[in-house]
Amino acid sequence: MSPLRSLPARIKSWLRAATSRSRLESEMEAELVFHLEQYTQDLIRRGTPPEEAARRARIELGGFAVQKEEMRASLGLRLWDNLRADLRYAFRMLLKSPGFTAIAVGSLALGIGANTAIFSVAKQVLLDRLAVPHAEELQLFRWSAARNNVAHSVWGDWDTLPGGKVSSTSFPYPVYLQLRQQNRALQDLFAFKDVGRLTVTVNGEAGVVQGEMVSGNYYQSLDVRTALGRPIQPSDDASPGSGAVVVVSDGFWTTHFGRSPSVIGKTIALNSAPFTIVGVNPPRFTGARNVNVSPEVFVPFSMQPILTPRRQGSILNDVGIWWMQIMARPRAGVSTEAALASLDVALNAAVRANVKIDKKEEIPQLMLVDGSRGLNESAQQLAKPVYVLMVLVCLVLLLACANIANLMLARSATRQREMSVRLALGASRERVMRQVLTESLTLSLLGGAAGFSIGYFGRNVIPRLRTSPWEAIEFVSRFDWRIFTFTAAISILTGLLFGLAPAWKAMRTQANSALKDNAQTTTPCRKGFAGKAIVAFQVALSTLLVVGAVLFVRTLVNLGSIDPGFRADHILLFAIQQPRLQYPVPKDVALHRELEEKLAAVPGVESVTLSSVPLIANDRSMDDFLPLDRPHYKSDDAQDDNAVGENFFSTMGIPIVAGRGFNAGDTATSPKVGVINQALAREVFPGSNPIGKTFRSTLREKPAQTIQIVGICADTRYDSLRESPPPIFYQPYGQLADASDGMTYEIRTHVKSESLVPLLRSAVQSVDKNLPLIDVHTQTEQIDDTIQQERILADLTASFGILALTLACIGIYGIMAYTVARGTNEIGIRLALGAQARQILVMVLGETSGLAIIGVASGLGAALLLTRFLDSMLFGLKPNDPATLVSAALLLFAAALLAGFIPARRASRVQPMQALRHE
Repeated sequence: MSPLRSLPARIKSWLRAATSRSRLESEMEAELVFHLEQYTQDLIRRGTPPEEAARRARIELGGFAVQKEEMRASLGLRLWDNLRADLRYAFRMLLKSPGFTAIAVGSLALGIGANTAIFSVAKQVLLDRLAVPHAEELQLFRWSAARNNVAHSVWGDWDTLPGGKVSSTSFPYPVYLQLRQQNRALQDLFAFKDVGRLTVTVNGEAGVVQGEMVSGNYYQSLDVRTALGRPIQPSDDASPGSGAVVVVSDGFWTTHFGRSPSVIGKTIALNSAPFTIVGVNPPRFTGARNVNVSPEVFVPFSMQPILTPRRQGSILNDVGIWWMQIMARPRAGVSTEAALASLDVALNAAVRANVKIDKKEEIPQLMLVDGSRGLNESAQQLAKPVYVLMVLVCLVLLLACANIANLMLARSATRQREMSVRLALGASRERVMRQVLTESLTLSLLGGAAGFSIGYFGRNVIPRLRTSPWEAIEFVSRFDWRIFTFTAAISILTGLLFGLAPAWKAMRTQANSALKDNAQTTTPCRKGFAGKAIVAFQVALSTLLVVGAVLFVRTLVNLGSIDPGFRADHILLFAIQQPRLQYPVPKDVALHRELEEKLAAVPGVESVTLSSVPLIANDRSMDDFLPLDRPHYKSDDAQDDNAVGENFFSTMGIPIVAGRGFNAGDTATSPKVGVINQALAREVFPGSNPIGKTFRSTLREKPAQTIQIVGICADTRYDSLRESPPPIFYQPYGQLADASDGMTYEIRTHVKSESLVPLLRSAVQSVDKNLPLIDVHTQTEQIDDTIQQERILADLTASFGILALTLACIGIYGIMAYTVARGTNEIGIRLALGAQARQILVMVLGETSGLAIIGVASGLGAALLLTRFLDSMLFGLKPNDPATLVSAALLLFAAALLAGFIPARRASRVQPMQALRHE
């Protein structure tokens, strides 16, 4: 039989022998007895007396224990037996020192648990792919071009590339159709578009859902089958308005229909239009756009004119709006380069056939990028913070390893006699080293098991921290084999990391030195260089972590101390997004005027206003600002703008510094007016009074109309606290005759929101029962949400810094206490020769200070090198900020002295006679 054929049989035999030890022992015992009896009978038959035959047989066969050991070795069980013995001994030694074991396992559990929790988020954000078959094959279409290109109106992402170019994943629908028709390089092209929030009415209850429009071949191309019903089909997307069908997510099905199979065929209203539910998506399916969060409803592109009509209604035939995303899978036998070249030619032809091109405009160049994670927006936003947190938790784990290594070094010194006895009895140095490493790995695996539990139960802490008070959790971290493998790997790695130094020291133990009496009686205080070096390393790591924590905490404090330029207190916000089909222009403006009047009459409402863009919400609107009396004025970029209600400035507490604000006389039929802020006045009208001057804005107003400046307001922050107040101009929303994207309402009140919101909801539903209040929250919560990332980093890094400081203090205390204990004889001699207690105290504290100075200096040097990568994440200070570095250094130095004071005080109180008798 060949070795390969016998291998399964040998493995099976080994497993049976390893797992059925009692049976194996019985079989070996029976076999040895059989051979002994047979050999005894052979000797008797040769004429040997029975007693002599039995004696000679036992002598020649050898002891049963030796024979059994050889049989176990032949079966390959010796290594397994040694491992079992080492593990049993390791557990006995750990149970013998419960305090040490508890501290070690607890430290490792915190370090490994934090790493596991952060890695679960990192995996979800950076590694997980779309929940579709063969997601790695998906190719996402993207284009790049110079700023002066044919894409004038983009509804979607817009990225700036190095070299002055721009890039986007958005394409016009007619271009997609032509690309799909001419495509021969890839499999069938499919498209999708996130349409944001839609109003939904289910069983008479109004709400809001996230929606996505998809092409008719979307589900077939992704190879996704619905959990219930059928998917959207090409026939649903044949012509505009032909497919009033919807496929809902598993979460929507659970929330609104209790997972009832009768959901198929039910009708729901989306933006007041009826849609029939034809299918339910699989539980983990999130669409092609995002890995982390799923839209609740999927509808065909054919319903765009009804579901989300633009000003011109349908944009399915509009070549001027670039708005939808395209994906495809590769075709067998066609390389990516060949496919890209072919499709780039097709894109050029499609643009030329559909878009009117100016001579100076550039046609975009096609790119094919990895689509396995969709648009990958989460990774773009969170990659750097996640990497920073991963580095920090790795440093915390490294610090915990250093602490345990120090404890084990100190512990190994007390076990030198044991190691010497083992070596004297014949144990090899490799066996001693293996025993110590086994104990280290046992500790690390226990800590890893506890850390895995901590990571599992804490896996959603960071996602919850990222959730706004008025929004659902974006994503839930999923544990799978990769997280288990990660935890197991770092557990083993940490066990080796903190176990190598004690194992090396144990292997170098001299067999005779530790057996002599009083071998360590006069050990000097300053021995133990390895332990002190580890402590200095701990202090350095702690300094680095504390510096990072102080930087992020000060960033949060700096952002929180910024004056936004308006009164953020006692402002309640919510959005109203009316269905465009039911409220076309100008009915949308009339609706908001009626709602404004209804809300103003609600008891407890002091004032009410509304705006197209809420302040400090990471959102902005931009428009051209063309002053008519300054024809030579040119601005490279459009200016920020906002359409607001007549009470906007008074409600938000924004002072009017010149002229007037808006009033009830500023209607759609009155002369157009505008208010500019001081920044815009300084930029456009330096040294002159802008009141009464006129300008035009071309994007909102088509054709452009003349607008007169009637007032100047104080500067305010616009979309972010990080940016200085930008130049802004305001217009009354009633004069724009277009509120199709909905409005945000600002309510000033001193009434608690819990009691006011039902009254506000009743007022809105008295106008239209299908209009929900969207994102109800306060202005303070809105501002806090924009600095959420900074708050998370500050909270987590502060926690890591405190943990690092605690571990460093434990390490300093442990090494100094151990040093004092081992140097008790020397201290006694010094005291007997006349040294004062104060001198002993200063001596020990001086040694502590030396360790602290070395560690702090090394940590500050590392901080100067590494924190420069955090520059873009900070606000109001630089990574090398002197105040931060000095405060962190003083904090670490003070903590080190405090940790070393207790052993120093104990040393100063040693009695000379007791110390001289100490062994």
